Amino acid sequence: MTCFPEKLALCTGFALVCTPLAAQESDWSFDATIYLFAAETKTSMDTRFGEVESTLSFSDALSDLDFAFMGAFSACNGRWSILADYMYTDLSTSDGTPGPVFSGVNTTATTQILNGYVAYRVYEADDVKLDAAAGFRWFGTKTTFVLDPGVASERSTSVDDNWIDPVIGARAQFRMSDRWAGTAFVDYGGFSSGNETWQVLLTADYALNDRWLLRGGYRYITVDHKIDGNDFRFSQSGPVFGATYQF
Repeated sequence: MTCFPEKLALCTGFALVCTPLAAQESDWSFDATIYLFAAETKTSMDTRFGEVESTLSFSDALSDLDFAFMGAFSACNGRWSILADYMYTDLSTSDGTPGPVFSGVNTTATTQILNGYVAYRVYEADDVKLDAAAGFRWFGTKTTFVLDPGVASERSTSVDDNWIDPVIGARAQFRMSDRWAGTAFVDYGGFSSGNETWQVLLTADYALNDRWLLRGGYRYITVDHKIDGNDFRFSQSGPVFGATYQF
């Protein structure tokens, strides 16, 4: 996949939709998607200085994002599907802080998310398909918060950690006409005190031909995790626009 050059490289793939297009010699069908996730990113952590929070809008990301890459792939065979996607972002941003103790916060964050699922079709009709899914979400972060001096002197705190959360999910695909379809995907995981993650993806899909789809919609993903007894929270939300190739 080719990414935009310079600072903004939002080359994105997501394969939570799998449309049957099997080759004559195989029962397997595959698809890959590239798209733009125009997300607002929020990161916060409880520290000995109190809660430190950073928010980055997509418009700010045009200047603050150093690099981003996201890619995914899916494979389907009968009722079974294998889904995977990987996201990498490297950004730096500055925010103000409430109160006079610190005058601002500078955040640098490298974040990686790998999602993997096995899905099974539990219901299928002419215009509706429903799948149940189970898998994992691997999350890795290297985040540093630097608090600018105010009443207090400059302070900094950082986190460098990664972990895996089990997830369960569901996918629904709706055909509205020969060219138009819709997809809804949700998952939830963590299942332990202080650890929680979930995601929602909604898209409208337009078939250009037998192999290419255009897609637009909305995505929200969030991760909460305790690191050394402190709460770490990460979320991204916003519209998605992309194209899918089926083979």
